[in-house]
Amino acid sequence: MPITIFIWSIRKQNRPIEKLLSNYWKVSILFFISQILFIGQQNFALLILNISTILITISLWFWRDINLELREYEITHYLSSITKIWRWTLTFLTFIFLAQSLSNISCLYSININSCTEWIEPSKSLYSFLKNLFNFLFGANFSEPVAKFLGLFALLIYFLGIVQWLIIKFPKTGRNSGFSGYN
Repeated sequence: MPITIFIWSIRKQNRPIEKLLSNYWKVSILFFISQILFIGQQNFALLILNISTILITISLWFWRDINLELREYEITHYLSSITKIWRWTLTFLTFIFLAQSLSNISCLYSININSCTEWIEPSKSLYSFLKNLFNFLFGANFSEPVAKFLGLFALLIYFLGIVQWLIIKFPKTGRNSGFSGYN
C-alpha cells in the first residue's frame, strides 16, 4: 500500500503526501534491519521490531505541516482519503502487534528460547531470498553470522542517523517536515 500511495502522490505532484511517505520509508528501514537481526537470531530483535513499528506510527502522525495540509483536503480527494485510511489502519495494526508481542515479554530480550519460535518463523522466507540474492550478486554464502553482522552494522548506522537528526535537524525544523518553504 505505501508504494502505491507514494507513486500516486508523485504522479499527482502532491508534496505533503510525498513527503509523508518519504519520511515513512526512512523510518521503516529499521523494520527491515530487525528482520535481518531475526535471521541472525540476535536476542533483542523483537525489541528492535517493536521500536520500529512504534517509530513508523509516530512518523506518520508527527509532522504538523503535513497533518494541517491533510486536514484541508475534502473527503472526495481520493489520494488524501486513502492516505488517511492507511495511516489509521497502520496505527491500529501497531497497537495489535504491540499487544501480541508484549504477551511474550520474555521474547523481547531472548529470541532463542523455545517459546519464541513463532517470531523467528517469518524471517525464514526472507533468509532464503537473501541467500539466493547474495549468491547471485556476490557469489557468496549468506549465513546467520553474516546476517547478524549486517544487522548490527546497519543498526549502528541507523542509530547514528537518528542521533544526527535529533541533534542537528530537529532543533532547526521542529515538527515541520519541510515540504514547503513556510513554517
